Amino acid sequence: MTEETKNDLPPDHLSVNPRSPAFDAQVLQRGVGIKFKDRVRTDIEEYSISEGWVRVQAGKTVDRRGQPLTIKLTGPVEAWFEDLGENPPVAKKD
Repeated sequence: MTEETKNDLPPDHLSVNPRSPAFDAQVLQRGVGIKFKDRVRTDIEEYSISEGWVRVQAGKTVDRRGQPLTIKLTGPVEAWFEDLGENPPVAKKD
């Protein structure tokens, strides 16, 4: 894999929560598309491609700190940068 191709793939683990160690604002600004179990999802809070899971918000429920409660779903995860046009390179577990 070339360095240019590597820069065109989203990270293996990413979160939209600024408190998470997997949070990266620069990556999120580019726009990351997620496909989970062959369905494009827009409600993903956090994902891990290599471990095969996503976290989604569990309704409108929040914890005592005001953070949304999430549930972990397992299955195949694919991610790509939305700013790369029609056929971007897709990061997925081999």
